[in-house]
Amino acid sequence: MKHSLKNLACLSSLIAALLAAFSWLGLNASPAGKSAAALLLLGMALGSFLNVLVHRLPLMLAQRWRQECADYMGLPIPDAAGLSLRHPRSHCPSCLAPLRAWQLIPLLSYVLLRGECAACGARISLRYPLVETAFGLASAWIGWRHGLDGRALAEMTFLFLLAALALIDHDAQLLPDVLTQALLWLGLACNIPALFAPLRDAVLGAMAGYLAMWAIAAAFQACAGKSGLGRGDWKLMAGMGAWLGWQTIPLIIALGALSSAIYGGARIQLKRIDGSHPQAFGPHLIAACLIAHWKGKEILAWYLGLAMSF
Repeated sequence: MKHSLKNLACLSSLIAALLAAFSWLGLNASPAGKSAAALLLLGMALGSFLNVLVHRLPLMLAQRWRQECADYMGLPIPDAAGLSLRHPRSHCPSCLAPLRAWQLIPLLSYVLLRGECAACGARISLRYPLVETAFGLASAWIGWRHGLDGRALAEMTFLFLLAALALIDHDAQLLPDVLTQALLWLGLACNIPALFAPLRDAVLGAMAGYLAMWAIAAAFQACAGKSGLGRGDWKLMAGMGAWLGWQTIPLIIALGALSSAIYGGARIQLKRIDGSHPQAFGPHLIAACLIAHWKGKEILAWYLGLAMSF
């Protein structure tokens, strides 16, 4: 009881401090500062949902595949109750105790709980507050640059889908169609008014991204006699091309391959894996995509300048 009252007092103090801070922002901050503050809160809330999506979506897909296999074989369909993003409610993975409303507040709940479950004392993964904080700060940066307009919301959507795909691929070596297809079609939709690239370049980017990854996979199959890229990588590249246009495809592939080679080589040297161990390529492509999106023109200008000097 005393622990609960102490947490409630701390939470009340933090809420009061936040209200005071946002009151000050409302009176004194620049328009860019107000936009950044608003998107910081929205981004942290989306970061909390991102944690749920990354954890549950692979389980939901596995559940659906089991059901489809059972239906095909005429067996009883398992998991009749079903798992979704809404059901069951958020709970501790160790003791299954449901979380209270205040325990779902991004970042603050982790601080108040001192990184432990209130019911059983199990450690809460540090990744949860890190994802919430990182996405909140990235959203604030977007708000600072673009304000509260359609471009900012499109940037946040783009970043959310890429973050979800990177984390899921890192955890499960899976790039779900529901996310890669959303990336593709939303990219094309956002470029009807040319928010990121002319629509013609976006369509060509989707085609070029898919075909480039298909060609690389086919070449690897012919040389090595085994598969080297999953089709999820093809769809991911098509989605990124739909957002950024065909011009960014070579840079994304080059930076992604370089990042993957350095990371994989380091893990082999440290004896974390052997040379035959597969690794997710999606996170490297996504990191390269973000670099190409934010600094692509500068990188290409530097490279062309370097090439012309020889």
